[in-house]
Amino acid sequence: MIDPRPRAVAAAGTLLWRRRRGRLEVALVHRPRYDDWSWPKGKLDPGEMWAVAAGRETEEETGLVARLGIPLPRALYVTPRDELKEVRYWAATPTGGHGELLNEIDRVEWLAPDPARLRLSYARDVLQLRALLEAERAGHLDTWPLLVVRHAQSMPRSQWSGEDGLRPLDPDGLARAHALVPLLQTYGLDRLVSSPSVRCVDTVSPFAESAQVRVRTKKGLSEEGYEARPEKAVRHTDSALQRGAAALCTHRPLLPDVLGHLAERAVAGSAARRTLSALATAGIDKGEVLVCQVSGAGDEAVVVTVERHRP
Repeated sequence: MIDPRPRAVAAAGTLLWRRRRGRLEVALVHRPRYDDWSWPKGKLDPGEMWAVAAGRETEEETGLVARLGIPLPRALYVTPRDELKEVRYWAATPTGGHGELLNEIDRVEWLAPDPARLRLSYARDVLQLRALLEAERAGHLDTWPLLVVRHAQSMPRSQWSGEDGLRPLDPDGLARAHALVPLLQTYGLDRLVSSPSVRCVDTVSPFAESAQVRVRTKKGLSEEGYEARPEKAVRHTDSALQRGAAALCTHRPLLPDVLGHLAERAVAGSAARRTLSALATAGIDKGEVLVCQVSGAGDEAVVVTVERHRP
C-alpha cells in the first residue's frame, strides 16, 4: 500500500542570540538568491541528526560555532516548489568561529528583537522569535546543557566470561559511540563524567578524543557502585548541576534515581518535569542521549527543557 502522506523536507536551524551592553540581540542572515532575511538553517544530510544539522548549518551560513540551547517551535510550510518542509529550531549562543560567510549568505546582522521582527521576510519566522523572548522574560533563555547518556549496545552478559565491568561494546555499540561525536560537539561539552565500566567509557571516548576532553570516572555511576552505595547516583547528579556543559554516562539501573532527581529540579508543571518523571520509570534506550537545558547552577539550578536523541 502506498502511503499518501507527503514526506516533509527536513531542515534545522538556530536563533543565535547574544547580549551587547546588556541588550538582547539576534542574528539574521540574508540570501541574495532570494533577497530575503531569515534565521540560519538548512537541510539535513542523509542520516544526520536534527540538532547536528542545526549546528552545522549555522556555522556554514554565519561562520560562527554555536552551542545549542532550548528548542524552539518548529516551522512546517509548503515551499515555492510545492514541497512540504519541516524546520526544527534551537536557541543558540556563539562560542567561536571565524565569521566568514561560506554558503549562499552575503550578510549577517545582529539586531534587537523589534528591528529583527520587522526585518524578517516571512511571518512564520516570528513564532520562533516570540518563543525566544518568552523564555528570556521567564529567565529560561540563558541555559547550559546537562546530558544523560546511557551506554551503547554491549556484548551480552551470556557471551562474556570476564568481569562485568570489562564487558565491551559490540559493533553496533561502537558505531553508535562514533555517531555521537557530532551530537556531543553541538552542545559544547566541557566535562565528561562516566561509570568506569568499559561499555560506558567507550561510549563517550570517541568524543573525548575528538574534543580533547578528559573522561572522569566515578564508581558511584557504575552498577556495582550503585548496588553498594545507591545514594551516590543522586550525589553525582547534584555535583554535575554545580557547574555547566557536562555529560553523565551510566547504566539503566541508575536511571530512576538520576532522572527522578532531575525531575525534582525541573520547572513545576512543565513538559520537562513530566518527561523526566516518565523516563525515570520507563528508562531510555541504549545509546540514547537525554539533553537537559539547565538555568542557573548549584542550589539554583532548574531544568527548563528536555530532549531525547535516540539511536
